[in-house]
Amino acid sequence: MKDKVRRGGGGGGRNQVKPDAINLPGGDDAVGIKGDDNTPFPVKIQGAGVEPFELQAHGFWLVQDALMTLLSRNEVHPRTSLSLSLAGAILDPLAELQTIKGLKAGAIIRLVEEPYTSHTARLHLARAVELLRASGPQDALREGRSPSILETLIHAQTPDSSLPNVKSLKRSLINAKAESTNQDGAPPEYLLPGSSERPLMALLPHSSQPEAPSYLRDLSLSCWNPPPGHRKMQGDFMYITMLTTEGRRYDITSCPKGFFLNRSTEDVFDPRPAQSSPVCHCFTDLLCHISPAFKQTFTTLKNRPQQPPVEAMPTPYHTLSWLGPPCTSRSHKNTFSRMGVDEQAASQVPDWNEELQAARDLPQGSLEERLQRDKALLQVNSAFVRAVMQGAENVVDGFVEPVNGNPEDPAFLWSGLFMSQGATSAAFGGERGRRVAQRLELKGVQAYSDLDGLQGLHTLPTAIVDYRGVRLSAQGLAPGLQGPSQDQEATPASRGLLYGVNAGPQESPHRRRLLALLAHAAKSLSLQRHVVVASNGHQVPLFTSVDAQGLLGADGRFYLLDVFRSFPADANFCPEVETPNQTVTGDEESSKSCKEDEGQKSCEKEGWPENYHSNCGLPKSFPHSLCRLRLELVQAFIQHKHCQFTEHVREKLDENGGFEECATACDSRSTDAVRAACKEVGSVSDIIFEMRFNPNVFSPGISFPPGENASTKLQERLLREAAAFIITHQIPAFVQCCLHSNEAPMDGASLKQALHQRGINLRYLGHLIKAITQSEHKEHLRHIMRSAIGEIFIRSARRVFNVFLQGVDVPCLSAAVSHFLCCLLVPHFMPAQVGEESKKKSRRRGRGAGVSENTPWSMLTGAELWNLVCQDAAETYDISDRLGSGPNHLVEHYGLQKLSLLREFCLKTGVQLRLRDYSLDNLNKAPISPDDILHIFPVVKQIQMPTVDALKAYRAAQNSIQKGLLDQAHEHLKEAVYLFGRVCDDLHAEACFCHGLLAKVAYLQGKTAEARSIQLKAVVISERVLGFDHPNTIQQYALLGVYAYAGGETTLAQKCFLRARLLLLTVHGEDHPYIATLDSCLGLLLTEDQTGRFLKNALRLNTSFFGPTDLHTALSQHLLAQWTCSKGDYRSAMTHEKEALTAFTSLFGEDHQQSRCSKEFLSTITKQAVKVERTLRQAGGDSTEQTVECLSPTSDTILEQLVLVTGIRRITQSDRFQEYKQKHLERKAAAAKELGIQLTTGPATSGFVREGEKSLEEETGCGKEAEDGGNSATENNSEQELPVEDTSATVSVNGHGVEPAGKSKHGEETDVDSGRAASDAGVEMANENDEMKSGSGEENGEINGDVDNKGKRSWADVVTSKPTIANGKGSKAVNGVDGVADNGATEE
Repeated sequence: MKDKVRRGGGGGGRNQVKPDAINLPGGDDAVGIKGDDNTPFPVKIQGAGVEPFELQAHGFWLVQDALMTLLSRNEVHPRTSLSLSLAGAILDPLAELQTIKGLKAGAIIRLVEEPYTSHTARLHLARAVELLRASGPQDALREGRSPSILETLIHAQTPDSSLPNVKSLKRSLINAKAESTNQDGAPPEYLLPGSSERPLMALLPHSSQPEAPSYLRDLSLSCWNPPPGHRKMQGDFMYITMLTTEGRRYDITSCPKGFFLNRSTEDVFDPRPAQSSPVCHCFTDLLCHISPAFKQTFTTLKNRPQQPPVEAMPTPYHTLSWLGPPCTSRSHKNTFSRMGVDEQAASQVPDWNEELQAARDLPQGSLEERLQRDKALLQVNSAFVRAVMQGAENVVDGFVEPVNGNPEDPAFLWSGLFMSQGATSAAFGGERGRRVAQRLELKGVQAYSDLDGLQGLHTLPTAIVDYRGVRLSAQGLAPGLQGPSQDQEATPASRGLLYGVNAGPQESPHRRRLLALLAHAAKSLSLQRHVVVASNGHQVPLFTSVDAQGLLGADGRFYLLDVFRSFPADANFCPEVETPNQTVTGDEESSKSCKEDEGQKSCEKEGWPENYHSNCGLPKSFPHSLCRLRLELVQAFIQHKHCQFTEHVREKLDENGGFEECATACDSRSTDAVRAACKEVGSVSDIIFEMRFNPNVFSPGISFPPGENASTKLQERLLREAAAFIITHQIPAFVQCCLHSNEAPMDGASLKQALHQRGINLRYLGHLIKAITQSEHKEHLRHIMRSAIGEIFIRSARRVFNVFLQGVDVPCLSAAVSHFLCCLLVPHFMPAQVGEESKKKSRRRGRGAGVSENTPWSMLTGAELWNLVCQDAAETYDISDRLGSGPNHLVEHYGLQKLSLLREFCLKTGVQLRLRDYSLDNLNKAPISPDDILHIFPVVKQIQMPTVDALKAYRAAQNSIQKGLLDQAHEHLKEAVYLFGRVCDDLHAEACFCHGLLAKVAYLQGKTAEARSIQLKAVVISERVLGFDHPNTIQQYALLGVYAYAGGETTLAQKCFLRARLLLLTVHGEDHPYIATLDSCLGLLLTEDQTGRFLKNALRLNTSFFGPTDLHTALSQHLLAQWTCSKGDYRSAMTHEKEALTAFTSLFGEDHQQSRCSKEFLSTITKQAVKVERTLRQAGGDSTEQTVECLSPTSDTILEQLVLVTGIRRITQSDRFQEYKQKHLERKAAAAKELGIQLTTGPATSGFVREGEKSLEEETGCGKEAEDGGNSATENNSEQELPVEDTSATVSVNGHGVEPAGKSKHGEETDVDSGRAASDAGVEMANENDEMKSGSGEENGEINGDVDNKGKRSWADVVTSKPTIANGKGSKAVNGVDGVADNGATEE
């Protein structure tokens, strides 16, 4: 590959990983870096009034890249309108530094001040004002953005929060210092196991960062602004008035040369320059010359330590914080609100479509060009989404007038956006159908935008936004159509409509080009070409849904619109399945025969399993008629059908003499077998396996010609099979996977992501609950049941809330929202309570009678609201009595927390609450008052722009991890991190996962300091991009705790684990498997009496979720045995270790290394107990303490246990893995002997790696290429099944789901399994696949550094009191994986 990655600290990206240079191996898929291009060279910067300094430049930088880097430096900021010169010659901004003659190391580059224009002068003022508006610690919360808490946590003197029982912010601030010196690192009471207190104040501890100082009293546009005509002709741009902290008032003139003082006062206009007033090119230089106080504070501001980019730079998209500042009033005034620089940018209306299409049309020939294109796409889409948020607020708040006269479907134009609610159609299901159509349109646009290699087919920039109960669809303005669009008699072709049902018959080069593009897209999306009958009777061939339209814009680009029905219909919820006579297929006999017994006959249709309707209650109607299959489900179903296809071919060939005979024979047996298999599985081709779907089948009002009858029947069968595939395969597989994962979904968002990655729509939540209820392990799945019930409740409540807000006036919004929340969460809440409360407050404020009791929203009661929610849940999810009679039913029967429900509701509706502790069980007083409702923010769903090259490097790293090549994986990950930095400055969810995986690989290579540094960044990215309390943030904190402890920072490690526990308690509660992981880690780190409480709670949870013989439980038993040994309670230690030994023996067998080491540890405990007993009898209890000390674990032992408990390193499943390897070698040797081939000495496997590979001492198995996944641990069927047993007995830390290869949506971090083929088990990845016994990998994997059978301690050896137990021959390898034995084999 000829592309070179150009790395550096500027030009839109940063060198994110500095320790090592990146030199990737060659190959077609490798991303190479040329060392010369990557080597920086120093240049000296002078001029423009700045102190000379040195800059490390790169040869591949453009001059404008170097200038942008300089403008961000503290020495230059906030100067603008500068250019660079070398030897007196101005440098071309588009020239590369390496092409400039005379530019070498040590060269002097001068900054040259350029004259201002009116526009650039305003931009300079905006930049200066932005600098003076130094962000305070509460600014992110005021703006509704998720803050980063890590810095506050690191600098705090006590774990998490200095207040055990948080009551108010005032008490927190008063008691902070006293509490910090008295706790001695002990966790607060609310974090101990069994505590029911959930203080919100501890979630966002008060920052130690001071508020921004006051630089000026006032800065605004002058009353003499704008300049009169004669002064404009003399160069005056604007007049500014300033009031300094000394109390002096000055008027300033902006001109092409810069800024100077004029002689104007409040009463007299005199624009002449003041005496002895210099003309300063930089605005702040003039302020420093005028005000000594400003100069002093500004110098302090310039010299402050610079924040890391991941903390200082704005995120591409808004990440909502459902909690706001604890104080509703502003703590400081906005000094610069009257400058007008913010409104100036908004006055220019952008052409969003042209900007997006211009970015998409950028060249992609080289890697540098692709990086620039990806960054431009992200920047345009980010600005578009910000404009959508602002536009939604203006439209819904009534500041924008509609441009059409239709009150039922008003359309709005604002800042280059076309915003509308969409037309309500009874055929689609009314209001719900309208909302679903908007969401499906966004998904369709995303699907067509993600197609690789499809240049020339464009979609409009699209987003949907929910604000105050209204959903708006926002798009960029489409370009005018080519042709005489004003002529009403013109044909569709002349008006630019080239494709669609209404396009009519036409032939042109443009149409042929568009059809070729649509055919390519249909192949990628598995859509079938089909023919429909138009309203005029013409037969129209289509590659898309019947609604789609292909246009030729005035800009010469092809646009595809109305793609909301691009995906196949879900036959489980299609009315045509119940009344098939509505579908025009040309076969009337079949239609009549199906009328007799719909409930029974519909299930007898081809494609439904036997007794499907009676068992599942499907197919059935749904509140809207736009139920479509997800693209992930289509891909999984195709993979499932391909497995059936290969099985059918194999069976047919076996019946006809076997594969070899059929392959060598010159007859048609092989072809006949393929044809028969194609017909059996429903392939659209009879000679090759090809699955295509017709998106218009089961859509109401669509007719197919008689010639399409056979194809339509086949499509109906396939769609029925695909719909049944969700019930019969996907949901049971998801349930089975959650049964063995300690990283199951923690909240509604993670549950949604896990289900979507398996192609399961959320309308199947009721069927998920039914599957859990019918499972024999339903008690082990209670956390999944809890999350599903909570998600159903919140989604139904949100739909009721949307309708509720439509009848609320703007002045009553806070009172109405607080009243709704009280009715939702407080049982039997009555409206009189809120009415009286509001009256009392309004009388105290002197506002008269307060809230009127006649408003409909104020009369809503808790019982009425609950009935509405239950009715919606029954209609949507087919659950009638699951929600009970009130919120207390959810708490008592499912263990749901009201606080967790409140958080979920706020995140889904955009409501922001004041940061304080809420007592939601108080029946005497409304727990949430109107003053607690700070804001309602728009909730936006936008198109995700890909970072193609970064993701390729990321996946290459995952493939290397599967093969056990840690060094190569480390290089690929560093490359991916750098590419993410170039495109999105690391502020991207995928960049967070990449950093997390890089930290794990670095740790396993022995680079503890690097792992800690990278993980710190991963935590900050997760907090800012995903949310401060997102489940991924919880996991990243836990991993940071391990790396911090490895670096000797025990206090920070405790804070991280306590922070993770606090977040998980708030998000889900204590009854979750991951709480057991955190409690095990806290039990290892804490030294107080709480250690036993945490370890016992971990054992209790693991036993209740996984059973007594699971690996999670065995690990907890061993940790508890170790702790009781350290306390001298050998009787309890022997009891717990016996349970652990029983579990290990049940999982691995008696001869497994793990079982032998556990037995040896039990023997050690027994000998120590006998020794202590004998000593006590002979000499009393004087020697007890000495004996206990030798059984206390060392810090290295604790670290190894943390690594294993959190899943960074794994235990191999079974010795049968080694047996399989031996048989494999024997068979290969026998085959080679027959063929006369000389075999090399040593093991040879499919995943062979040459000896001496630093990343792994010996060869390892290579798994199937892993694709990214989400939060829930899910399986991915591999192409070949290997006899690897007991895959359920693995500890998962980031057990996130995977999708079928090649099409996964990248979500949360997931485990990777590199122990795929037979090998000497080296660095083995965690395998979450229990059902299929598959070694297929999951992305963002957990890495299993194995320990050899002879030369290194096993896990049971590690936790033994004596560190040198076993043979003591082990040593750390170069790559951080435990040492290997003589033959290079390693096993844990």
